[in-house]
Amino acid sequence: MTGRHGTPPDPGAPAPPSGGGRNGTPAAKAPRTPRPRTPGRGVPLLLLAPALLGLAFLLVPLLALLLRAPWRSLPEQLTSPEVWQALRLSLVCATAATALSLVIGVPLAWLLARTEFPGRGLVRALVTLPLVLPPVVGGVALLLALGRNGVVGQWLDAWFGITLPFTTAGVVLAETFVAMPFLVISVEGTLRAADPRYEEAAATLGASRLTAFRRVTLPLVAPGIAAGAVLAWARALGEFGATITFAGNFPGRTQTMPLAVYLALQNDPAAAIALSLVLLAVSVAVLAGLRDRWMRTV
Repeated sequence: MTGRHGTPPDPGAPAPPSGGGRNGTPAAKAPRTPRPRTPGRGVPLLLLAPALLGLAFLLVPLLALLLRAPWRSLPEQLTSPEVWQALRLSLVCATAATALSLVIGVPLAWLLARTEFPGRGLVRALVTLPLVLPPVVGGVALLLALGRNGVVGQWLDAWFGITLPFTTAGVVLAETFVAMPFLVISVEGTLRAADPRYEEAAATLGASRLTAFRRVTLPLVAPGIAAGAVLAWARALGEFGATITFAGNFPGRTQTMPLAVYLALQNDPAAAIALSLVLLAVSVAVLAGLRDRWMRTV
């Protein structure tokens, strides 16, 4: 076989590309489909190392609590009347503090999210102040406000004979003071994300603002309210500083589980570990039980 003009083809010359386009131009290659990336693949070591360190920082203390727990004497420790007394008081006070936070915190969150008024930013900052305030300082502030000689407490004592410090009601108020901001922040964020046109549509149909809030807004923000209530309950259950400052540490009246742990740690470390395990189990059970139902939708 001869090439053009009768010259034989060069056996060393490269073969023409197959499937070429017109005028001998090579066909364009089909674009490669990118491979799906596996989650976690290619994580930079600079981020992975501190992430694992942070995870270990959170998990190792809990693991140490489980490893050093007095498992043999644990049933005896947990069946003592003092433990059940402190646990019952903790659950009752944390639940009451959460209920009080719902009653006064949800309207406050609605006010911050749905209305415009001068100084709204300042009010929001004051609402979130207990989050950064040391709990002991919060307890001192409650004493100065609601104590027998406090700004408000002196009038409560003189007019109604109500004394709040060093009582079970004082425990509830101290826990509400430190826990309610969690609820307000959660509900306000959910209200801001909810479409206000549903409330406006209800108003155009003749519903009052209170009716629109009760029948339209509340169902929309129910997941946010539930999530905030869980956070507030967990915070109230673990409250220590404001409680011991404002309500004291009296067994059966104001000694909640964190206070019982602190007292037992000085005399009986094994009992302190057992009480800590109870608090850990209750907290994990409540958060895990409500997470799938509510928090996943927030």
